[in-house]
Amino acid sequence: MKKQAEIRITGNVQDVCYRINTVEKAKYLKITGYVKNEPDGSVIIIAEGEEEKLKCLAQWCEDGVKSANVKQVQVDFSQVTGEFSDFNIKH
Repeated sequence: MKKQAEIRITGNVQDVCYRINTVEKAKYLKITGYVKNEPDGSVIIIAEGEEEKLKCLAQWCEDGVKSANVKQVQVDFSQVTGEFSDFNIKH
């Protein structure tokens, strides 16, 4: 079943190529949405796709970027909106 996930990653996750690596992983998983740096130093991902693939992305967020130091990954699921056609970096 398709869902939307909001994934918030905290720790040392900015300026370590986290966003570009997330784009590659999301595209590999055929997930749509975006990844964005937040002013508080966290990274937020809004992603839509099959629930199992979203769970894979959330698990990957914990240690998928070796140069990052992830402290926490928080995931909230909601209804899919269908507003995304690709996955990219939002500035």
